[in-house]
Amino acid sequence: MNDMTPMRRATGRTTHYINGQWGETGGRTFADYNPFDGALYAEIAAGGRAEAQAAVDAAAAAFPAWAEATPRQRQTLFLKAADIVERRAKEFATTMALETGAGAAFSGFLIRWSIDMLRQAAGWGYLPIGDVLASDVPGRFAMAVRKPLGVVAGFSPWNGSFSLAWRTVVLPLVFGNTVVLKPSEFAPISAGLLLAEVLDEAGFPPGVMNVVTHAPGEHEAVTDVFFERPEVRSINFTGSSAIGRMLAGRAGQSLKRIVLELGGYNPLLVLKDADLDLAVDLATFSGFFHQGQICMNARKVLVEQPLHDAFVERLAAKTRTLKAGDPTTPGVFIGPLIHDRAVKAVDASVKDAVARGATLVTGGEAQGTIYLPTILTHVPPDAPINREETFGPVMIVEAAPSAEAALAQASDTNYGLCSGIVTGDQDRGLELAQRFNCGMVHINGPTMASEPSLPNGGVKDSGWGRSGHYAVEDFTEIQLTTITRGPMPLPI
Repeated sequence: MNDMTPMRRATGRTTHYINGQWGETGGRTFADYNPFDGALYAEIAAGGRAEAQAAVDAAAAAFPAWAEATPRQRQTLFLKAADIVERRAKEFATTMALETGAGAAFSGFLIRWSIDMLRQAAGWGYLPIGDVLASDVPGRFAMAVRKPLGVVAGFSPWNGSFSLAWRTVVLPLVFGNTVVLKPSEFAPISAGLLLAEVLDEAGFPPGVMNVVTHAPGEHEAVTDVFFERPEVRSINFTGSSAIGRMLAGRAGQSLKRIVLELGGYNPLLVLKDADLDLAVDLATFSGFFHQGQICMNARKVLVEQPLHDAFVERLAAKTRTLKAGDPTTPGVFIGPLIHDRAVKAVDASVKDAVARGATLVTGGEAQGTIYLPTILTHVPPDAPINREETFGPVMIVEAAPSAEAALAQASDTNYGLCSGIVTGDQDRGLELAQRFNCGMVHINGPTMASEPSLPNGGVKDSGWGRSGHYAVEDFTEIQLTTITRGPMPLPI
């Protein structure tokens, strides 16, 4: 799965996938670049209103039959899709490396996670779909039955491209909805078109899943259609809190449901009784995996005072050993950021913190689109990096006089996605975890301890909704049905 063959051009389809058909080549396109060397990777179809309308039409037409499909029929297709992903794993890993800068460890994780999700979700169609309810009316039988919503418009991001795209697609599909997917313009293949190839090969009916791609800066034409069309009953978005807030406002105006997994400023607490080696390993992985471009990366490590100095020293030493470079090279852990603008934004945040008095322990240097893993200490409270999500390999380490103080500092944020606690006392860790106001807390594990079946999701500015089979709440609606046997007294 981690064996990546050097390749500088995209293979497979680079056009829209609508109603089971690939779009015609030769139309308007945009360039999809390799973030490591800036080389042209692929020319991608640039869609707009017409393609979005056609995709919604196809999904709406396919919905009645897909909603009535049996659990076994859907299960068979999902299992076929999982087998295809497993068979094409090396190819897909190469695509992610060249399109998004994903290293072998990260792409391998995304592929394994996606296979697991497809296989686990294949059985979710057999979950209970309703309840029999008690009634105070004599002779009345009442039941609440879950039914699919209709067409779901999905927005998949570039950063966890492959697995997050599968999550965007699979959760609505498994509960009987159809999907129109709009992948990020920075990962149109990894976060969209590869999935269409897999589902097409697996034999999913035409229109059940559709993909529309668009050029950078041209998302509004596609997005407008999603909000205008009444057949689209739900918006499923993974991305930044700023965009999520805007989409939530539009969803409210359109009275559409919306599911959001947004950004996170994810703290890692290291208590004074923690195993120092474990704490350093967890912090390094949590902070720097995929160059810090995961919404669940640790942004700040709060260390109880007795352990602070030794922790910083060891963390810095380990960080300096992380190999940076071409993500297709074996052993490289730090690859490129997604584009030049991301590098400039991260570098500006670090420089601003240092100018305000922060101490640069290691890193703080860009090498092309690679930003070396960076550790900051003594960051002043007024530095934006102290509160805002920095989507890059940057971690802040702060000393805390006690576990209680660390928890208070960790909770002082508008975000609430995930957090971690490293401690030798699991009972104490659990007690602190229950007081965290966030969607996920991991004790003695990395901040991004994600599995397909678990209810991943956040609170506050990190969004709402949950993944795994818990998503049945988000992608179905309840219909109450009653049957009354015998006469019923009426006031007429």
